Amino acid sequence: MTAPALGPSLTGSARAAEIRAEVTARTAELAAGGVAVRLAVVVATEDESTAWYVRSLARAAGKTGVACDVVALPADAAPGMLRDTLARLSDDPQVHGIILQTPLPPGAVAADLAGAITPAKDVDGANPSSLGRLAAGLPAFAPATAEAVVQLLDAHEVPLRGRSAAVVGRSTVVGKPLAHLLLDRDATVTVCHSRTPDLAAVTRRADVVVAAVGRPGLITAAHVRDGAVVVDVGTNATEDGGLVGDVAAEEVGRKAAVSPVPGGVGPLTTALLLHHTVQAASSI
Repeated sequence: MTAPALGPSLTGSARAAEIRAEVTARTAELAAGGVAVRLAVVVATEDESTAWYVRSLARAAGKTGVACDVVALPADAAPGMLRDTLARLSDDPQVHGIILQTPLPPGAVAADLAGAITPAKDVDGANPSSLGRLAAGLPAFAPATAEAVVQLLDAHEVPLRGRSAAVVGRSTVVGKPLAHLLLDRDATVTVCHSRTPDLAAVTRRADVVVAAVGRPGLITAAHVRDGAVVVDVGTNATEDGGLVGDVAAEEVGRKAAVSPVPGGVGPLTTALLLHHTVQAASSI
């Protein structure tokens, strides 16, 4: 294996393009058979990072032929409204994939609401049932961002078997499911979080570091060893409307290979959500 180049070299665009091409071809086949592939994205927030992400997903869907319906609810929507919306979409035979975007309104708990998404349409692996099946090694849609990390590493031929990986973040969206996906690839995984003492001491021992916390610049050069591979999952909005990750990319890039933000995990995440939606539509 040729080691990835240092700096922001771990782009996801090429692999994402391959997945989108597969989605486009399969969507056309389904359309010829009378199935119009449709994804519904439920949004109840005014968060700008979320808005940026949903716009990019809708653009990607449009290029593949997948219809993407953004179901916009008030930023103060009650949990009952969200649950009823998800249940309605689950019962709608014209909808094949459902995503509940976060953050959610005050009082709304993602795990409770995601249970209203039928697993067959749970293309972002949010339903606790989907997460349980993933942990047990049973067929289920994995959370797309977690799967995107593994796809990115594969695309750049980063070995995982027998390697040590530090996942910084323990959310059910990325950290926990990613730990299971990495374990399935025979990596030795440490999950770090806000209660981890001396985070840098843990991450410096890892061959692969994944940052998925949502804190700009959390991972610095002091957190990584020379020659490591660093995957930045962070998407933090800046005042000028841009995005930055959780990794101080310029300084970390002097000693490690780093995925850029945007352009790293993001394109793969959106491509995989569309791929999962086509898989769901194909199983009808």
